[in-house]
Amino acid sequence: MWSNGSSHPFLLTGFPGLEAAHHWISLFFLFIYMSVLFGNGTLLLLIKEDHNLHEPMYFFLSMLAATDLGLTLTTMPTVLGVLWLDYREIGSAACFSQAYFIHSLSFVESGILLAMAYDRFIAICNPLRYTSILTTTRIVKIGLGVLIRGFVSVVPPIMPLYFFLYCHSHVPSHAFCLHQDVIKLACADTTFNQLYPIVLVVFIFVLDSLIIFISYVLILKTVLSIASREERAKALNTCVSHICCVLVFYVAVIGLSLIHRFGKQVSHIVHLIMSYVYFLFPPLMNPIIYSVKTKQIKNGILHLFTTHRIGT
Repeated sequence: MWSNGSSHPFLLTGFPGLEAAHHWISLFFLFIYMSVLFGNGTLLLLIKEDHNLHEPMYFFLSMLAATDLGLTLTTMPTVLGVLWLDYREIGSAACFSQAYFIHSLSFVESGILLAMAYDRFIAICNPLRYTSILTTTRIVKIGLGVLIRGFVSVVPPIMPLYFFLYCHSHVPSHAFCLHQDVIKLACADTTFNQLYPIVLVVFIFVLDSLIIFISYVLILKTVLSIASREERAKALNTCVSHICCVLVFYVAVIGLSLIHRFGKQVSHIVHLIMSYVYFLFPPLMNPIIYSVKTKQIKNGILHLFTTHRIGT
């Protein structure tokens, strides 16, 4: 059946062959989603309330937490709807909007990790000018630049989805809408939609990761020139949390890319699991990493909950 993209609903997919276990699987996803909301929400509240954390590093961390919350809230309703309530239908406009926000926020997260690398580079390589370079105004400009890049760059491949004709199955392969899923269902010339995302991934994910790598090479060079062993360890320790978050994010990106590119013979369930790992693992791990590895965050969380407990 042929239908215009703006008029026909899509039917989302859970875990094919495991429909009987969807209710149990949904409990696992509910726990993960609640953990992500609690962890990132706590970080945002802590950075807002604790004036000791009103520094560039933590402002960027709050942007990361807000992005993770946005990405989680974008996928949570449909994933839990499919798995828990067996509600699979999603309107085409809602589907395309969900795909837009998922991909935009993924690029925003990459940009924030890059901004955080810039923050560590200035803090270690040019410490005397740190506060004069990373002023509140400049941090806001960097944040807006990252947002604009993420949300504007995804518009060109998403807009055509509203005008394509869909004559194949209206069943995407996930419990949420992704651009690459939807274009497989279109009966139209999707050459632009096939090529543009590749260019986008190269200019955002690849370029961001390359700049982050170069910044840490320069940071390491600066740290090794410090005479005091304790000062070297102290300087590197301020980077550990960020390095872990970068690894978590880009390992998930690479893993998903490899499974899509070379995993044609791999079970569809594996593809699904890798997709969920990509969208849920970084938002879950980022607040845990910073809570464990950053002394100021750890102390702030203890103080926050102690104060609230005493207050009640």
